[in-house]
Amino acid sequence: MFSKEESKRLRQDFWIAFGKSYPRKWIRYHTNIKGFSLKFHFTVHHTMVSMDIESEDLAHRIAVWERLVSLKSILKEEYLPNALFEDTFFLENQKEISRIYVKKDGVSIHNKKTWQETMIFLNDHMAKMEAFFLEFKPIIEG
Repeated sequence: MFSKEESKRLRQDFWIAFGKSYPRKWIRYHTNIKGFSLKFHFTVHHTMVSMDIESEDLAHRIAVWERLVSLKSILKEEYLPNALFEDTFFLENQKEISRIYVKKDGVSIHNKKTWQETMIFLNDHMAKMEAFFLEFKPIIEG
């Protein structure tokens, strides 16, 4: 069991190490599409790379989601075969979003022995997600 301070330090250490191991500028929040971002996640149970649609405007969220779903076969066949699509996904704060993601179980931010495989997973999958996004951005943004 880790204290909040220890857990916070481990999180900071991981993200610093990741940035040093893979020094590049990720798109993440800089998609220029309202409420749409690419995200890294790493918890005590799993790691994940996601495309999140968090728009407060439900009609906008649905429109972006439908455009992404129309590209589903391309995303899965050419970029991320294990991508999961969830039109309704609840964050820890109970906010409802739509999410497309790839996930790896069996790793933990509290276990440094899993950090290397997590870094490789995050780098490889985010690079593919960004390539997909950049290729199909005109369709995604409508």
